[in-house]
Amino acid sequence: MAGVTPPPLLAMPAPAAPPIPHLRTRPVAVGHWRAFLAVARHLNFRAAAEELALTQSAVSRQIQALEDEVGVPLFLRHTRAVELTGAGGQLQRALAPALERLDAAVRQVRLAAGRRSVAITTWASFASMWLIPRMEQFQRDNPDIDIRIDAGDAIVDLETADVDLALRSSVPAQVGPHAQRLFGEQLAVVASPWLLASQPPVTGPADLARFTLIEVGDAHRTPYFESITWRRWLHEHGVGRLQPQRWLYFNYAQQIVQSALAGHGLALARMPLVAESLARGELVEVLPGHRLDTPLVYWLVPGPRSAQRAEVQAFCAWLLLQAEATRRAIGEPAPGMV
Repeated sequence: MAGVTPPPLLAMPAPAAPPIPHLRTRPVAVGHWRAFLAVARHLNFRAAAEELALTQSAVSRQIQALEDEVGVPLFLRHTRAVELTGAGGQLQRALAPALERLDAAVRQVRLAAGRRSVAITTWASFASMWLIPRMEQFQRDNPDIDIRIDAGDAIVDLETADVDLALRSSVPAQVGPHAQRLFGEQLAVVASPWLLASQPPVTGPADLARFTLIEVGDAHRTPYFESITWRRWLHEHGVGRLQPQRWLYFNYAQQIVQSALAGHGLALARMPLVAESLARGELVEVLPGHRLDTPLVYWLVPGPRSAQRAEVQAFCAWLLLQAEATRRAIGEPAPGMV
């Protein structure tokens, strides 16, 4: 009828959202994962059971329990074959390398069980330039002691870290009461012999203006680094305004020495770290009477939890003998001598 407002249409109820499945969060037993990988590898329950030394029905139950835990099928069971589902393939790709890493770690722990070992922390340049070149003798004399060297600039806490001793450099006022002195430090001007052979003789500090000077690149980082710069050496030897042919900067002592060995220029090197290279003739000390002392001392610091172990004591005794040889090589007096 005209003019009559029709009744409102009844709104249809919205369809109910499907229930969200309850996702389990508890860890899955490792045995289930091993059974899964065996079946995924062979695509055969019988072959997987033989590999695991289980019955076929036991493997089937483990796979069923795993699928219940995960919430989706992991295999398609055909009459004569087994096929991974997409979810099964995803889990296999993630799980296989993880379990292999776990097994490898267990093998390493088993191999190390009962073996004697010493773990050392030191910084990279000292490890590569002083410690590692000497290690062959210790390993030859002590074939039953394993050595681990952790090289880095970070100072570790020997009370809690998984290391037995530290080899560090510091001023004497900053070391603890148990630190044993190895040797002090002097800086020396060094160069490759063939670089020097290509130049007129160097007779005094002023002659360094003809060369590239290889410098520590982050001298601003600590007051100690400022004490090992060319600027300090030049000032101490009366040529503070000298300008070299060019500057070449590196952050690590090993890089500085490698650059000198390659003939790039003259390096201001730490004598304890280059004594062997000088003895072999790989480097030549330029201006031998112009060495410069630094405030640094090299120390052996045994860890309090490891100091009484026989293998750690043997390694420390060997280190002290090596330090004595280094002191002789750099002309440092023995402890107690003036």
